[in-house]
Amino acid sequence: MYKRYLKPMLDICFAIPAIVILTPFFIIIAVAIKVESKGPILFLQSRLGLNGSTFKIYKFRSMVKDQSNFQKSSKVFQNDPRITKVGHFIRKTSLDEIPQLFNIIRGEMSFIGPRPPLPYYPKEYEDYSDFDKQRFMVKPGISGLAQVRCREIHDWELNIPVDVEYVHNYSFTYDLKLFLASLLFFFKTDNVYRKN
Repeated sequence: MYKRYLKPMLDICFAIPAIVILTPFFIIIAVAIKVESKGPILFLQSRLGLNGSTFKIYKFRSMVKDQSNFQKSSKVFQNDPRITKVGHFIRKTSLDEIPQLFNIIRGEMSFIGPRPPLPYYPKEYEDYSDFDKQRFMVKPGISGLAQVRCREIHDWELNIPVDVEYVHNYSFTYDLKLFLASLLFFFKTDNVYRKN
């Protein structure tokens, strides 16, 4: 009952008031991004979601739009020169993630679930093992068990089994515990440069 009906309904019911409450932050961050650098306010990127489907994840843009003068890299590292001053702040405070509330409204994500990987990293969907593909049996989340338990471990080979563990054990009380634990990590400013 919870997994099929209640969880999606609760996600939307909480996402809508969260967007209303956070609207002042949306406006302030949006203005700061536009004032500091040219380019769009939001950064859209393809990610793998439920059952390996592809969707566009929303984030506040934290890097310069024109990266022609920088060495191209799909990974972001600490003190990366492509990151703007505003970008450093919103990454450290995880405020760059809050536009994903709209992904929840669109039915593409949940508050709690495995983080959605890139379509090509760490591997393409077809290259995941049957065990690994279990992580795609639920909607991806803004936060999840791997983020709470393994925040300082940036290794997909270690995180994927944790994601699968979540898929087999999640419930209303489990999600609530992970949600509350995630709030404690929200403004933790170390180890934010993950591989995903």
